[in-house]
Parts: sequence; C-alpha cells; structure tokens
Amino acid sequence: MITISKVTIKNINEVAPLFDAYRVFYKQETDLEAASQFLLNRLTNNESLILKATFFNKVVGFTQLYRTFSSVSLQSTYILNDLYVEEDYRKNGIGKALLNEAKKICIADNYKGLALETAIDNPAQKLYEKLGWVKDSGYFHYFWSAK
Repeated sequence: MITISKVTIKNINEVAPLFDAYRVFYKQETDLEAASQFLLNRLTNNESLILKATFFNKVVGFTQLYRTFSSVSLQSTYILNDLYVEEDYRKNGIGKALLNEAKKICIADNYKGLALETAIDNPAQKLYEKLGWVKDSGYFHYFWSAK
C-alpha cells in the first residue's frame, strides 16, 4: 500500500537519507548532514513542498516542489525539481503516486502547472508522458554557472 504525505520539519529525518541517495545518484558525494540541513532550510523558509511516499510503512520515495511564477501568464507554477524512489521499490507505482499527488496539489493551489527537466536518457520520461506531461521541444534550456 502506497501512502503519500507532506514532509514537515518534524519528519525531515525520514526523507533526508533518500535525498542524500538522490544526490549520490547524480554523482555528488554523500553528505547526510548537509542534505538534512538543505531540506530543513527549504521547509523553514517555506521555499519548497516535499512529499514522501510510504510503501507498507517504509518511506521509500520523495518529490520536492519549488514555487515559482510565470510572468507571461501571470500565474504561479511549481517546479518538480526532485523525484526519487529507492531502487528496490521501483516498478511498484510509487513514482506515479508521487507525480499524481503533485498534480492534485497544483490543482488545489490553483497553480498553472508543473514543470520538470530530466536527463535525455532518463527512463522515467515514459512515465511522465504516460501521465500527461508534454515534452517541450519549442524552447532551449540554458544555464550559466558562477562556479
């Protein structure tokens, strides 16, 4: 059984190891203390909304949404920045449940929509498209790095 719920400051420790594993997946060094502090800062400053997925009483996945705005449409939007499910629990509908709950929150908050970016070779693209996400081929993504 999958349960999706919001993460609070009181239960950050349940998702911090997953957040650390997510970062390691993206070739970062493990640092559980820094991962915990990062999540604490986001929630303390009301900068993100984090959902956790519990599968038969074990927290096995999370997603993190950041609030932003569209100047053109004059509406709020969420960026689905992080989505992670422990490898042993993939293919159980957990990622789908997290994505669908993010959609429900977006609708309930009267936001324009959800945006995400992913690696070209990420197999999760099939799931995104199956759930109604549309690949944006009309724009390029640029990034400037100060470091």
